This record gives sequence, structure tokens and C-alpha cells, in this order.
Amino acid sequence: MRRSRRLGRFKVQSLDRETEDGIRMVKYRLIVNPAAGGGTAGQSIPDIESKLNKLGLKFDLVKTERPWHAVELAQKAAAEADVVVAVGGDGTANEVLNGLMRAKEAGHIATMAVLCVGRGNDFAFGMGIPADLSAACQALGDDHRRWIDVGRVTGGDFPEGRYFGNGIGIGFDAVVGFVAAKQKRLTGFVSYFVAAIKTIFLYFKAPLVRLEFNGQPMNIHALMVSVMNGTRMGGGFMMAPSGKPDDGVFDLCIARQVSRPRIFGLMLKFMKGTQFAHPAISDGQTTHISVTALEGSLPAHADGETLCLEGKKLEMDIIGHALEIISPADTA
Repeated sequence: MRRSRRLGRFKVQSLDRETEDGIRMVKYRLIVNPAAGGGTAGQSIPDIESKLNKLGLKFDLVKTERPWHAVELAQKAAAEADVVVAVGGDGTANEVLNGLMRAKEAGHIATMAVLCVGRGNDFAFGMGIPADLSAACQALGDDHRRWIDVGRVTGGDFPEGRYFGNGIGIGFDAVVGFVAAKQKRLTGFVSYFVAAIKTIFLYFKAPLVRLEFNGQPMNIHALMVSVMNGTRMGGGFMMAPSGKPDDGVFDLCIARQVSRPRIFGLMLKFMKGTQFAHPAISDGQTTHISVTALEGSLPAHADGETLCLEGKKLEMDIIGHALEIISPADTA
């Protein structure tokens, strides 16, 4: 039985899968990036299978083999499964999200879930998905669903556009992510913290950028521009401590040029989410923002994945209630 419904600008078709006695069976497709978390994801497969089998869930599992492969796998899975589960870190989650959003454009819909076994789990954190593997598997079994907003960015290395669930980082925090990715021996927040210290000395001169949002264009030397749908980046930096992924707007965090010593102090404030009391930090909310480099260039990432190393213009829009995800009921 096939149902058709419209969500925003997408025409969506979903599948009702029923057993002979009329009880709907939820089928899960797990997309595993075995290299995530320095190989932790691949090593976790037997444990994940055991936990899901104990919960009585019907599932199958596929592994990614190359960058962007999870996009292809998720796009295909949307026509074959009710729930598509990203098993990895933020990069895997971002690719699965992109695949599901592309599938929606083609008329197929599936719910997204995440099992955190990667280095960074900021998307899951912002969506209320537990980092603990047992708790996350239980959330799959409980099958509580909610709708979240999804961002879309155009520009840089993706002139055709790319979706994101957690946030866009432009400037300082993007370089921090690039540096962290090269640190093979460090993982999690420690990796990002060490990378941030290094970046203070690598990336100091902020570019002159033009920000356009809410009809109020401004030209500033921006050390960092964060466009958030979630709350956290880098495993512990609270870019948007009050952000909600279902309120229909981005939360902005804009940092102007400051001296090196002040960057150290600001890092501690970002860890606590108290940075907006500092005169160099501004916040705001919007449904659309464009960032243009007038002098210098824009290093940028989307959910921790490289958007560009030296971009010139990026535009971001939010799509309200675009994707259904599984998360514990007390986080909705």
C-alpha cells in the first residue's frame, strides 16, 4: 500500500509495510562507516547487531566504501526501508541526511536515526540523540519520532547545494575542524581543543566579509560565523546554547576580530555557552543568510565536512520540519 503526502515543496510517497495479520513492521537499514571513530564503528558492528536483535528489530546493514557513498546508500534506502540509521560520526550523519533529502526530492521518504560511534557527535547532541550506544539502540526500539528543520547551503565547492543538520562554520572554527581531522592520535573534544590552540597561531587575520540577513547588511572583519540548526560544534563548543532544531530559524554566532590572548579567553566562554556577553560576539536568528568575502576568503564546513577552503560566497536557507528523526521522547 502506498500513500502520498506533501511536505513543504516536496511531494512525498511513503510505504505502508504490513504483515499478514495487518501489523505494520518497521524495517531499519543501517549505513555503517567502518572507518568512523578511527575504526570504532566497524568494530562496534557485532555489538550493535546483538543489541538490535535483543530488541526484536528487523534490520539489515550496509557499509560505506568511499566518501559520499553514504549519500548514495541512503537515497536508495529511502525507497526500501522505513528508517535509515547513520552509524558513525557527524560526517556519516551528514551524508545520510543528504541522501534522505535527495530521496525526498524524488518522492521517497524515510525516517532518520543515528547510532554514535564516530569522533564527533554534535548533530546527535543537538537532536537529543544519546551518545551511549545502548541508549541509542533503545531509542530505535521505542520508535519515538519528531520533525526537525534542515539547512541548505550553496556556494564553495557545492554550487549546486548541500544539506546540513547541525550547522555551518565559516572562518576560525572551520580551520579548527580541518586541523583536527589531521590529528590521528586524538579524538573527540580533546582533538578539537588542541586543534583550536594550534589554529590561534595559524589563522589570525580575519577576512572582511559582508553579511546579509534580516534586511540588515553589514561589513565586518569576522573571525568566525556560525549558522546553527543544532547547538554544539567541535564536541564541546556551544555555538548556540539556546538553539532548537525545530523552530524554523537558524541561530547565529558572529565573532569579530580579537587579539590572540582574547581568543584563549573566548574559547572557555564558548565551552560554557556564555560567549554572547562578550562585546566581540553577536547573536541573531534568521531563515536566510549570505556571507561574501570582500577581502580574503572563506574556509567553511557543513556539519564538520569541508565546504570549501577558500570560498568567496555562501548562502544558507532553512527548510522547516523537513526530516523526521528518531530520538527519545523526553528530548522533543
